[in-house]
Order: sequence, then structure tokens, then C-alpha cells
Amino acid sequence: MIDTLATIVFLGAMATAAFTDLTRYEIPNWISLVVAAAFVVGAIGDSLGLQATAWHVAVAVAVLVAGFALFALGVFGGGDAKLLAAAALWFGPAPLLKFLIYVALVGGVLGIVIICLRRVPLPPEWTKKRWVRRLYSPEQGMPYGIAIAIAAALVYIPALLT
Repeated sequence: MIDTLATIVFLGAMATAAFTDLTRYEIPNWISLVVAAAFVVGAIGDSLGLQATAWHVAVAVAVLVAGFALFALGVFGGGDAKLLAAAALWFGPAPLLKFLIYVALVGGVLGIVIICLRRVPLPPEWTKKRWVRRLYSPEQGMPYGIAIAIAAALVYIPALLT
């Protein structure tokens, strides 16, 4: 029961991250902390075990280091790096590669969609929304938290159903 609640919190926090990244181009630290805390609660509720938990933590630390390297190179946002690492905590070593591939694929599709949208004239009534103007601005990056959240759901939800 408690692991089910932790999963709901995880997926809800990921959806919140996607929404705030879309509307504010920001992923607040508290969201990544909630994702990590929900993992701890879920691991205890699911009796994951110390060794398995240690592997999940090791994977998350490795992803965080890689994410901050990408951040230092200007490829990735800091919030994206933290969210990716917090989500990796939930996957551990086995499905990590699948998760990262999904992040890349969904991110690529999202990037293509945003580039295409930026070539279409923006309806005047939409320009009243600041987040829409930001999304359409070629000077802005891409809200990658959306790709991270979608990939997390695409990998995690089917695993729940098996």
C-alpha cells in the first residue's frame, strides 16, 4: 500500500515537473526532492533491501554527475540534471538504459515539434500567455523536463502492469 502511494507521488511529481518546465522553464528543487523522498518511502514499503537500494543510489549519483557535466557544457539545465537523477533513482541499473533512450527519443521528438511550432505564426490571442511566447522564442531552449517526465511514465507504468 505504501509503495503504491509512493509511486503515485513519483508520477505526480514528474507530471508537475513537466508542467512547471513548460510554463516557467524551471524545475524547482523541491520536485526532485519529492521524487527522491518518494523513492525512499517506496523502497522501504516494498522491502527493496539494502543492496538493491545501494545500486539505485549509485545509478542516481552517476546520472547526476553526467547531468552536471552536461550542464557545465551548456547542453542541459540544472533542474533537468537533478530531475533526471531523481528519476534514475526509481529505475536502478536494469531499466536505466531503456529510460535514458526514451528520454533521448522523446526529447528529440519534442525538439522537432518545438522547432516546427516556432516556424508557424503565433495567433495573436496566444501572445498574451508569457509561457507560450517563451516556448515560441528561438532564443529559448527546450523544456526538457517534459521529455524526462514522459520517458519516466513510458518506462515505469508498463513495469507496474506486469
